Amino acid sequence: MNFKELSNKALISDNDIDWEDLGAGVKRKIMAYDDNLMLVKVAFEKDAIGTIHNHPHLQMSYVAKGSFEVSMGDDKKILNEGDVFFAPSNVYHGVVCLEAGLLVDIFNPHREDFLK
Repeated sequence: MNFKELSNKALISDNDIDWEDLGAGVKRKIMAYDDNLMLVKVAFEKDAIGTIHNHPHLQMSYVAKGSFEVSMGDDKKILNEGDVFFAPSNVYHGVVCLEAGLLVDIFNPHREDFLK
């Protein structure tokens, strides 16, 4: 299934969505979205990097698997399975994957740049 077919869809099977390879040991699946909300899975190989960046969207990320060194503004902390981080609008943040892992990211509003 193409992720563009997911807009406003209510019941979604993980197996119906292909991974998008972002390179350098990172891949993602846009799982669901509408104009206000987006849920994305991001898989990381060990030592892969989610480069420091910022955006106007609110972001919450759940560590579903693995271990990550998370940078949020001037702070750094190691987060493990079951932990969460919150990235307010325009705050610089990024991750380094210490143990192969999976993040579940939620954005408000949806990330238009992910849909191109």
